[in-house]
Amino acid sequence: MENPPNETEAKQIQPNEGKKTKGGIITMPFIIANEAFEKVASYGLLPNMIMYLIRDYRFGVAKGTNVLFMWSAASNFTPLLGAFLSDSYLGRFLTISIASLSSFLGMVLLWLTAMLPQVKPSLCDPTAAGSHCGSATASQLALLYSAFALISIGSGGIRPCSLAFGADQLDNKENPKNERILESFFGWYYASSAVAVLIAFTGIVYIQEHLGWKIGFGIPAVLMLIAALLFILASPLYVTRGVTKSLFTGLAQAVVAAYKKRKLSLADHQDSFDCYYHMKDSEIKAPSQKLRFLNKACLISNREEEIGSDGFALNPWRLCTTDKVEELKALIKVIPIWSTGIMMSINTSQSSFQLLQATSMDRRLNRHGSSFQVPAGSFGMFTIIALALWVVLYDRAVIPLASKIRGRPFRLSVKLRMGLGLFMSFLAMAISAMVESFRRKKAISQGYANNANAVVDISAMWLVPQYVLHGLAEALTAIGQTEFFYTEFPKSMSSIAASLFGLGMAVASLLASVVLNAVNELTSRNGKESWVSDNINKGHYNYYYWVLAIMSFINVIYYVICSWSYGPLVDQVRNGRVNGVREEEELLDIVGKGFEKEDLSPDIKTN
Repeated sequence: MENPPNETEAKQIQPNEGKKTKGGIITMPFIIANEAFEKVASYGLLPNMIMYLIRDYRFGVAKGTNVLFMWSAASNFTPLLGAFLSDSYLGRFLTISIASLSSFLGMVLLWLTAMLPQVKPSLCDPTAAGSHCGSATASQLALLYSAFALISIGSGGIRPCSLAFGADQLDNKENPKNERILESFFGWYYASSAVAVLIAFTGIVYIQEHLGWKIGFGIPAVLMLIAALLFILASPLYVTRGVTKSLFTGLAQAVVAAYKKRKLSLADHQDSFDCYYHMKDSEIKAPSQKLRFLNKACLISNREEEIGSDGFALNPWRLCTTDKVEELKALIKVIPIWSTGIMMSINTSQSSFQLLQATSMDRRLNRHGSSFQVPAGSFGMFTIIALALWVVLYDRAVIPLASKIRGRPFRLSVKLRMGLGLFMSFLAMAISAMVESFRRKKAISQGYANNANAVVDISAMWLVPQYVLHGLAEALTAIGQTEFFYTEFPKSMSSIAASLFGLGMAVASLLASVVLNAVNELTSRNGKESWVSDNINKGHYNYYYWVLAIMSFINVIYYVICSWSYGPLVDQVRNGRVNGVREEEELLDIVGKGFEKEDLSPDIKTN
């Protein structure tokens, strides 16, 4: 990784000679620290939260997991709202400031649930004879859910704005080294985020497991307070940008305009530049012939009534530009491929069940000597490590070595990477099912069928392969989808490209809840033990994993169809490779039929 940009390189343009320069490298510690502390605090709460809900709020496994699914969905939906408010009304600084305070208040409320006995169900031993343990009251649940909601609001404001706000401080078009400075900043930003998540999955989780919830929830609250104070106190140093019209508004205008003009006939108008409304400097003088019904949104039906004397549309909700129409088409076109990533996100969101598995297994690193146990909530770090290692090795070892062997530039095409990632996700769930079958049989053979809290004599390291496969799946599909969106969308849609994967994770959390509820309902009929029983040894988590594995395999086939239907990528068209071999054929070959040498698309260049 490159060294951080120095003061000279990061110097901003002075708006006026008499004013003090704002922005620059001096603002970076405050912005990066705010994002890093927020990630440590919020991600540190997630891994063990299912245990807190089960033990302290007496939730069942299915109910607790559903609550976490809803919390995850909210945390992934709110960044879309945060980006919209930031761009259109509040600006990035105010959005991040409000969000930081919201996260802090949410973490304080969550800390209070651990500190004050009266705000959660009273202590009770459900295994004691004659005990009747009550569930949480409506007011107690309201406090807990309010904490989750405030933390989600905070995530929604910080995550979509922090990176762009940092870039605002360094972006100086007159500096010849501007591009390198921004590239270096992005590298350090993502590196700090990865380190923050690792600290959350190790340090915070370890504290919660060994020192209790009071300290385990208190430390994230303190970190979030520090993050908020550092960011706000540095406000005199920041460069701030004015608000602009949100891209979401422009897309909504295209939809509304097309609907209002749905009765117009395109055949009644000649397909010439004069028939369509476009900006003078626009490269798109007339819309494409794909999804032609949307072309009505930019079709001029009455010039006197729709266009003012200044040349601009009088009502953008009735007449929008050709650029907006094409942006909407680009978004609609990628939706099928975007939807294929949802299944992978459903698989990676099953951390609650994996944590229960790890809790019931021997977590010592050395079962014959060491007493140190890996915290059950820390196994997620193997996913992060696998993801990071693949990114580094692919960029620094795989590509250079393959290019040297072939004697020409080599890379795996983005479609192939996404497909391989989805196949890895299927393998992860299949292995999860097999490991759980082995663990369950071992537990029953050791006499623990009725003891869900017993530790089975089997190493928890058997869980590592599935975590590694989940990491590889994310490295291939998640990063591949983000690259796919950026390259396929116009530059004006880069903000949406960055938001789509998060939206997919939000939808995945909702669908994961639907799948879990369906499995729980269908398998517990007629008094039978649910597959997702509170007793991990009586339930059949392995069957639940097989359901997800089957869905994942069907999703791979669905991806192949979507990839084939999508047609050539922008880069393929630009490089005259429209008639080349399709990547979905490469995927089928990789999976089971062998692949031909030329199918790996070595000559496609990225932007």
